[in-house]
Amino acid sequence: MTSLVPDISDAYETLPHLPAWVTQGHRETPEDVAYLSGATLSHLHLVFTRDDVPHGLLRERLALRAAELGVTHSGRPERAPDLRDAVNLLRDGDLPGPAGEVYLAWRRAVERPISVASLHRALPGHALEALELWLAAGQGAPVARAAGVLEAVLAEAPRAHLAALILADAALAQALGWSHLVPLLSIGLKRADLRLTGAQLHLACHRALHIAGIEAVQLLTDLTRRTARLRAVAPKLRAKGAAEAVALFLTRDAVAPTALPLPDRAARRLCDRLVQLGAIRELTGRDTFRLYGV
Repeated sequence: MTSLVPDISDAYETLPHLPAWVTQGHRETPEDVAYLSGATLSHLHLVFTRDDVPHGLLRERLALRAAELGVTHSGRPERAPDLRDAVNLLRDGDLPGPAGEVYLAWRRAVERPISVASLHRALPGHALEALELWLAAGQGAPVARAAGVLEAVLAEAPRAHLAALILADAALAQALGWSHLVPLLSIGLKRADLRLTGAQLHLACHRALHIAGIEAVQLLTDLTRRTARLRAVAPKLRAKGAAEAVALFLTRDAVAPTALPLPDRAARRLCDRLVQLGAIRELTGRDTFRLYGV
């Protein structure tokens, strides 16, 4: 019996795996922690230079993860499915709610190259001049620079956790030569870590980057495999607007059929077809108001 899904064995080159001594390394001393975080960042930098990985989709998934953790730390009950609904099912004139605003901030922070203007778009509640000063507050190597930004923001605005984490991850990305912000510190840091200063905060940032970097590499490996499958089945699609729809799925965490450049019925048929081909998944488990993603 012929498979519905084309062979994708040659569709992408397997990404290099993190060695076991990094993923299973013991963070027993400050030197161990710094060494392992450096090794993890070096590996991330290596895979981020590749053209065959879905950079935009990775940033979107990590933005969702960062938003979920931030909302959890603030004591709110919303989780990833709720955040997806809050943003992707918005209608004109609707408000996303406090948790949805956090998710929107992260999405805006990761979707454009880093600049003070793009960060202000994500954090409109803070003055452009303040964001510029905070982003320049860190000095030294990448992790020290990011920790310095984190500390500077929270010293001036102790409750501005969202701004502090977005700016710290932006400073880290800039120091590493990345064009876009990648949520890492925001995923690895614990709420209690945000009360630390000086050397203790630097150490917490190293520990956080080791943890979050491993998660990011594992996610990127999975997304690269999944997007290769989507690209492989794309030539089988005959619907007008299918190419534009595939482009959305390759860059967005979740897509509602109504967001696709097709009539409603055609959009739902295309989503069902892509699910049948194993190229995307239905993310909600609902019969109505469905969302789809790689």
